[in-house]
Amino acid sequence: MTDDPGAAVLAAASVRDLVKTYGAGQARVRALDGVSLDLGQGEFTAVMGPSGSGKSTLMHCCAGLDTADSGSVRIGDTELSRLKDKELTRLRRDRIGFVFQSFNLVPTLTAEENIRLPLSIAGRRAEPGVFESVVETVGLGPRLSHRPSELSGGQQQRVAVARALVSRPDIVFADEPTGNLDSRSGAEVLTLLRRSVDEIGQTVVMVTHDPVAAAYTDRVVFLADGRVVDELRRPDRDQVLAVMTRMTDAVLPDGTP
Repeated sequence: MTDDPGAAVLAAASVRDLVKTYGAGQARVRALDGVSLDLGQGEFTAVMGPSGSGKSTLMHCCAGLDTADSGSVRIGDTELSRLKDKELTRLRRDRIGFVFQSFNLVPTLTAEENIRLPLSIAGRRAEPGVFESVVETVGLGPRLSHRPSELSGGQQQRVAVARALVSRPDIVFADEPTGNLDSRSGAEVLTLLRRSVDEIGQTVVMVTHDPVAAAYTDRVVFLADGRVVDELRRPDRDQVLAVMTRMTDAVLPDGTP
């Protein structure tokens, strides 16, 4: 995060004129309708909007988990649409981290084995000191030998965050990472993501519905009907709520639920 709000921020990822549709005929849904957006390096960005606004679709296209109908997606200088399947798999493995709402840990592996799993699959070892630094950051040292069933929800999600960070990816995408957690555990995970940005310069992009979660970020981007409609820098909870209320009122001007 830069201390100068006017300073230029390099893009860890960028999309241009992104269009994505699902279905056909009358059931056709335009999930993304010409989205253009830069996601800054070393920033914590939240993506918010009503259900069906295109948040998760945007994240999945940026992470190479889904393919847009048209438009451009870049991770750094790499254009995803030009990659062959093996190249895209390698990019997702080596340059992208992903944190799921449902943790997605392997139940038969210990916390340490789950954290190291992406590196094991890639046939790599963590850079010297990186594993230890990540474990210290997430505060899981005493729990590394425990399996997921022996961990609380908050601890499981911290394992998932550590797994996303240990390979030092260019960018980490987090899809509702606190959605299955109580408020205390959620705050722990959000603090961890915030620290990864502030202390190691990680780029994090998070989909969330929660204004409190959004207040941990540097920037909030708001989507509605597959388009970017607003954004906030250095947000607080009340500012986020105000924008969400405006968005709701724009759809339902008479206040009818």
